[in-house]
Amino acid sequence: MPAAPVPASLHPLLERPNPAVLASVRADGTPHTVATWYAWTDGGVLLSMDHSRLRIRFLERNPAVALTVLDGEDWYRHVSLIGEVTGMGPDEGLRVIDRLAVHYTGAPYPDRESPRVIARIRVDRWHGWDATGAIGTHADIRG
Repeated sequence: MPAAPVPASLHPLLERPNPAVLASVRADGTPHTVATWYAWTDGGVLLSMDHSRLRIRFLERNPAVALTVLDGEDWYRHVSLIGEVTGMGPDEGLRVIDRLAVHYTGAPYPDRESPRVIARIRVDRWHGWDATGAIGTHADIRG
């Protein structure tokens, strides 16, 4: 599994509003996964979560995460980013969720009442698969 940084050839895939699944670790050590919006920024990942989500407690207890990004045009292409949460805090003014909502839907996030928490993820390793070869060579994506 290659170490970070993620090759520049994969940045266009990661910068698109693709479906993604975040994996974290429950208190009992079992995995927890959830579909999520994300932003690829400065070689890392940015999330915004409703303050009531269980995953926030999981991330506070154990910052180890993986984010699998599926190419929305062909799910046979995907990249998994493995790393850890390096910071969490309030989504002041809902700036991050608005950024994500505009990226994914074209409009600001509609719920203006519920507080949100942002998380920054440092990518330590990555791996991927491209059964079609359309986003780079197998050496670029499979690692």
